Amino acid sequence: MIKTAIVGASGYTGLELIKILLNHPHFKIEGLFGSEGGERIEDIYPSLKGIFEAEIQKADIEKLKKFDLVFLAVPHKTAMALVKELYGKTKIVDFSADYRLNQKNYEDYYCPHTDPANLENAAYGLPEIFREFIKNKTLIANPGCYPTATILALYPFIDYIEDGIFVDAKSGVSGAGKKLSATTHFVKDNENFFAYNPIKHRHSIEIKEKTGLNITFVPQLLPITRGMQISIYAKLKKDIEPVELLKKTYKNEKFIRISTNPVEIKNVVGTHYCDIFAMKNKNMLFINSTIDNLLRGASSQAVANANLMFGFEEEISLPKIAYIP
Repeated sequence: MIKTAIVGASGYTGLELIKILLNHPHFKIEGLFGSEGGERIEDIYPSLKGIFEAEIQKADIEKLKKFDLVFLAVPHKTAMALVKELYGKTKIVDFSADYRLNQKNYEDYYCPHTDPANLENAAYGLPEIFREFIKNKTLIANPGCYPTATILALYPFIDYIEDGIFVDAKSGVSGAGKKLSATTHFVKDNENFFAYNPIKHRHSIEIKEKTGLNITFVPQLLPITRGMQISIYAKLKKDIEPVELLKKTYKNEKFIRISTNPVEIKNVVGTHYCDIFAMKNKNMLFINSTIDNLLRGASSQAVANANLMFGFEEEISLPKIAYIP
């Protein structure tokens, strides 16, 4: 069994990781870590009582070096401080933005990078596009949730659309994490719907860097717990049949489902799937995608990347059954 640690176990993505790894035939959870330590995971999440119970320890570099695999479900800046000490000692999947971007883009949108030497050592963890790179790396930059859903939707069309696209992105509240803020308060979100940080959102540069397209990115918060829907509007340079192009591009991808109707969040919540639909109106293109932000947008994608790093089948333990009704 592969000795596995989760740093940031008390967060939503940490919980999702635990749920997936408990059924994994190769990865065994042998350590939970956090910024402070001292709590027990079953006290934070009583749903785990009698299923998986463990103490959350304070993150310690020397302890983490002893693991075969470390998932870093921590914020940006925190992650690179750990990776700088851990790289080369263990395999790492980083949930933060610290290794997703080139140094200039990262520092323009986040903060000074304290481990630039390892930027070139990381693979961007979107398997459908970068699978072969992922297999040969020991540091994976797990993509953001919005970029995952947007890039997978855009990828087949990059050579067929004009530069300058509009991305209307809607997410459930869990995408903001557990920490309470003015925009995630129940009274603010319940029976409400609004855009936040339009155009300047940090995920816009991630989408631009990976696709090479200039975008206008507007994220909006839905009054739901989880799930994400992306609507993309672009102008075609060539006449194409959008659904046929999607089917051709993703014909061998088990976790991309091409729909002949606009996609729905409910059909992917609880799964690793990304559902995609597209249609055109003369030279205008509409692309529509959905994912579970906590799974395909974070934890199940992290497990897929870990599977590839260790030479296992990518789909091992990835969730396939949606939470319906």
